[in-house]
Order: sequence, then structure tokens, then C-alpha cells
Amino acid sequence: MLLMQLKGVTTRLFEIRDLDEVVRINRQTLPENYSHSFFLSLHHSFPEAFLVAEADGKIVGYVMCRIEEFPGGNGFKKVGHVVSIAVLPGYRRKGIATSLMQRAMEAMREVYGARECYLEVRTTNKPAISLYSKLGLRVVNRIKGYYLDGEDAFIMSKSLT
Repeated sequence: MLLMQLKGVTTRLFEIRDLDEVVRINRQTLPENYSHSFFLSLHHSFPEAFLVAEADGKIVGYVMCRIEEFPGGNGFKKVGHVVSIAVLPGYRRKGIATSLMQRAMEAMREVYGARECYLEVRTTNKPAISLYSKLGLRVVNRIKGYYLDGEDAFIMSKSLT
């Protein structure tokens, strides 16, 4: 799972040297921004589920995930959480986010043993909701006022088994 080619785009594991570019993409494309240390902590804890996409000699997108444990069945079940995914505007609608999500879900299942994955998405983010739906995620809940600006979020989820 180290590398995947998609029409001139390489999807690979995040490396420390990628940090500044990933933070820049996060700040440029999303209203929810994270500190350098937050990115590094997820990389340290779940390196196989933190991926970047490269095109034209630069990083153009990323996805970072973590694994959480919830009570269920005969103990706890592992669930993958897609914390953040972003692709630069000029590189959207080329399959990059799809590739990042597919590889992340694969890692959450195969490397970390997650049986399910979920994410939060703004209820107004129709392109993202459409992408996640095509990948098999379904809206399972709505959280009122989830985002700092007061917007609601959908929780979307998918079984990985």
C-alpha cells in the first residue's frame, strides 16, 4: 500500500517532510484547521492511514485518519475515523479524493482492524456528500451546530467488513 498511480497522481504514505504542504492545503481549503502537532500525532499513531497525493511535483491532497474503539458486542470494536481530507481546487474532480479515501479505508481495515469507518461532513457540502455516498458511506446522524460557525454536520458511516 505504499504507492498507487492515478493518471499522473501518486498516492503514498505521508512523510514528515510533507507536513508544511499538508498544513498549507488544510488552511487553504478547509475552515477547520489543525496544528502541526495534531497532524504529527495522527501520523505517529496511525501512519498507514495518513496519505498524500502528489501531482506535478507537489502535494495536492491528503487524508488523515485515526482508529477509535467503542463498546460493542463482546467488548470493544475498532472504528476508523476520517478526520480530514482535502484536495487543492485545481486538482478536484480527477479521482484524487476517491483514491485517497479508498486507500485510507483499506488501511483502516487491513492494517488497523477497523470494522467500520465514519466521518463528519458539513450538511451543505454537496460535492463531498456525493463522493462519500459513491464510496458507500451513508448518513446515519445529524449533529446540530457541530462546526465552529454553527453549521450542522452529517455523520456518514460505512461497514468495512
